[in-house]
Amino acid sequence: MPSVVKNQNPPRPWILAESTLETVRKSEYQMAILPLGATEPHNLHLPYATDIYEAEWIASEIAQGAWEQGARPVVLPTIPYGTETNMQRFPLAMNLMPSTLFRVIEDLVESVAASGIRKLLLLNSHGGNELKPLLRELYGKTEVQIFLCNWFQMVRDLSQRIFDHPDDHAGEMETSMILAYRPELVARSSEHGLNADEGTARPMRFEALEKGWVAITRPWHLLTTNSGCGDPHAASVEKGHEIMAGIRERLVPFVVQLSHASIDETFPFE
Repeated sequence: MPSVVKNQNPPRPWILAESTLETVRKSEYQMAILPLGATEPHNLHLPYATDIYEAEWIASEIAQGAWEQGARPVVLPTIPYGTETNMQRFPLAMNLMPSTLFRVIEDLVESVAASGIRKLLLLNSHGGNELKPLLRELYGKTEVQIFLCNWFQMVRDLSQRIFDHPDDHAGEMETSMILAYRPELVARSSEHGLNADEGTARPMRFEALEKGWVAITRPWHLLTTNSGCGDPHAASVEKGHEIMAGIRERLVPFVVQLSHASIDETFPFE
């Protein structure tokens, strides 16, 4: 008879993709978490799925932490594509127009509602996914209370403390996270060095753009050399774990509180 391979990683009931119908029926989920990523280049050293991995890891970490405190969130499969209109000059930056992405999320919200779940956290890992307009558009049209976390914005103060260089895209923070969780995917030019450029961005011609007084959608083939914006070379495993610990500290209590909260006529206000 063939040998039976022992399962070293048992299914996690907070991860929908790993769960059976029996598990889902027994779990009595109180809320859902929908991670959103993107498929795009990240300098020369990080994988195209960097945003996907980050979204999955963060969602899993905060859901596990919430389960350990008695809450019952469920993590839905990550949306692997995002808006890439300003990355299209790079090969295989897989674009969903904002309106298309909105429709996909709208359909998934309907599926969540049909399953009796009334709370949803959009956990976004891609700067090109501007989702606040969707929350405004869906308000009053669905029973699901929708929350949005752009985690990379949430940790800006922590990033300034942990990292030596600011990270706009594929810099020190993202490189540290991949080093911490999937080090085999980080391309190296030598035993210790990264196969990456310095992530230098071309300066804007106008002061109003440099200062952020006026905004544009940035064409990344003009802004950068290899899609990286931020020096990644000071990244480390330790920094990756430290930023994840900060994310857990901030989001696990929120997920626990949201899971247990009752929806009434003034929700989410007192």
